[in-house]
Amino acid sequence: MNTTTADAGSATAAGQPQAGQLRRSADDKMLAGVAGGIARYLNTDVTLVRVVIAALVLFTGAGAPLYIAAWLLIPEDGDDQSIAAAWLAARRDRSRRTPDPRTASAASATS
Repeated sequence: MNTTTADAGSATAAGQPQAGQLRRSADDKMLAGVAGGIARYLNTDVTLVRVVIAALVLFTGAGAPLYIAAWLLIPEDGDDQSIAAAWLAARRDRSRRTPDPRTASAASATS
């Protein structure tokens, strides 16, 4: 494979992520784009993925928790981080800015 072929294979088409990146689909979604993203990642039909998810929901009960986990953990097309990662980062930033009230009251009590 030459560099021209490698460059053409790594380019994104119409803003789609590169091959090998698991992202929730912004274009092919019914709820959160999880099935569309998984189908694109596996290079298969989205209907097949939706049928598998529905079967997991109906027959094992594991489909709904797995779908919700994927919704929270897989970033959407165009986003750098997932919903869960953004929530954790915001929570971490908030805890850095806000002093602990127990520590602040203890420090003022000793002064």
